[in-house]
Amino acid sequence: GNSLREFMIDIRHDFHRHPELGCTEQRTSEKVASILRDLNIEVHEGVGGTGVVGVLRNGLGNGAIGLRADMDALPINEIEQRQHRSRNEGVMHACGHDGHMAMLLGAARMLSESKEFDGTVVLIFQPDEENGTGARDMIADKLLERFPIDEVYAIHNLPGAPLGAVSTRIGTICSSESLFEIKITGQGGHAAMPQKGVDAILVGTEIIQALQHIVARKLDPGCGAVVSVTEFESDGRRNVLPGHGLIKGEVRARTPSDRTAIMDMISRTADASALRHGVDISFTHRTDFAEAINAVGPVETVIKTAHTLDVQVDGDRSPMSFSEDFGVLSAAVPGCFVLMGNGTEGQCAQPLHSQDYDFNDDLLVPGAEFWTRLVSERLPAK
Repeated sequence: GNSLREFMIDIRHDFHRHPELGCTEQRTSEKVASILRDLNIEVHEGVGGTGVVGVLRNGLGNGAIGLRADMDALPINEIEQRQHRSRNEGVMHACGHDGHMAMLLGAARMLSESKEFDGTVVLIFQPDEENGTGARDMIADKLLERFPIDEVYAIHNLPGAPLGAVSTRIGTICSSESLFEIKITGQGGHAAMPQKGVDAILVGTEIIQALQHIVARKLDPGCGAVVSVTEFESDGRRNVLPGHGLIKGEVRARTPSDRTAIMDMISRTADASALRHGVDISFTHRTDFAEAINAVGPVETVIKTAHTLDVQVDGDRSPMSFSEDFGVLSAAVPGCFVLMGNGTEGQCAQPLHSQDYDFNDDLLVPGAEFWTRLVSERLPAK
């Protein structure tokens, strides 16, 4: 048979050529399932939509750990003319989920051949990470009742960090992401006679300015929270002052208490402007991604495992500002989200979600090796 490295490169390049958006990963999940079957691993399809679960048992041990890889791609147009470029126009694996799946399938092959563990390994191939619904859907479909696990782990590649370098931390590893909308209902009017109406743009810009004071002046300077206004729409025209305005934005936070405090302050800011200008202002928000929080035991396991590999290890990195729906899994069972360096040169160092990013094939073997060592660390063979 082909070498482990070739096996994983073939898989990754195939996934990269045929990317699928969240909740539509039909071809991807079928391929994952067929590879697991070829390895004689018990397979469960259609978990939480397109999710796939592989169950690998050995010995008589009761311990069970979950290893998670995400499957979805992004609505991004790939600009590189590489041999394995996307054939699905406007869709691309710009976050490395192709590599995450390939590493976990490589580890599945190693574990099914070596059997150097005692217990159960649950391989979780999760849909729709990018929109934050995949982990929730799998859990709603009884993932944790059907496949009970004591702990859960996930690897995410990190462009710009040295190849294979492992970094993680105890506590919040990824920020939450909450979206908000502020609707202003003023009174439109003639641009030459502003006193006759209430200009929704003026009210809106006042609110937008005030939102910038929340993190700067009301929260701990080191808290890592971000408040961003991303859209401002109005119904104004030439010589018409708008009566309606819509402000949209997002909040990133590292603790649930900061998240709640920010929402409260946005709400109070909107109320104050409504009172001052005598207009109706409504504020709505929802949290698509909770904070991803790593537990002590799993983090210690990851650091111990990483030290057995010939790579840089940082067990107390700063939290990431991006969000990850692994937080849903690690809220349900103790978990650890691990970052692994994707390399410091070329496309492998381009930021995640950029049009010319590519997962580094040289990370596949270290990633699979990390997974197998983690399994034998947590479920040692008797």
